[in-house]
Amino acid sequence: MMQALPPLDPHRGLAIIDVDEVLALFVQGFDRFLRGEGYELRMTSFALFSNLYPLGGESAADIKVGKGLFDAFFARGCGEIEPAPGAVDGLVALSAVAQVVILTNAPEPARELRGGWLKRHGMDYPLLLNDGLKGDAVARLAGQVSGPVIFVDDLIPNLDSVAEAAPHVVRFQMVADPDLRRMAPSTPRHQRIDHWPDLVAAAHGVFAPAGDQA
Repeated sequence: MMQALPPLDPHRGLAIIDVDEVLALFVQGFDRFLRGEGYELRMTSFALFSNLYPLGGESAADIKVGKGLFDAFFARGCGEIEPAPGAVDGLVALSAVAQVVILTNAPEPARELRGGWLKRHGMDYPLLLNDGLKGDAVARLAGQVSGPVIFVDDLIPNLDSVAEAAPHVVRFQMVADPDLRRMAPSTPRHQRIDHWPDLVAAAHGVFAPAGDQA
């Protein structure tokens, strides 16, 4: 369950932003971690664990092994990951027009590493750890403000969940990794924007007062 919500200004807009494949190049960072553990990612589909192999092996690793390595990454390795291109400047631009909250699906052991990573890379905004679909968490956050709200995530199930729980929230799908985005599914239900400058421009259109829009 998501922890207590941060205090928010009820009169300002709100941008709720995912981390992996939005602010961070997760697949690349996870693959580097795996190689130190004797495994590798071979991204042939958007299903993470089916792409995990022993180094040089011919058969995918058992899903239990994959989940164990996934947990180990968040406990020990998620502080060593590259920011997505444009993410740092993008959050600065968003913070000029709205409040920013970072909402990530990560286990509790990742809090210190993930929080430290965000600070080191100039993305020191309120961090909330979530478990499962994000609709309820986004609805709770959005319920604290009267201004516009946007939500950015790479996964359609999370975006669908927000569409059901908080339909007034403007949703954007982003997949930062250039190889992963080619196989990532999308849907007309959510706007797909994979580059931070384009996302910032679209978000400004949401947050700008009607009289300020071109």
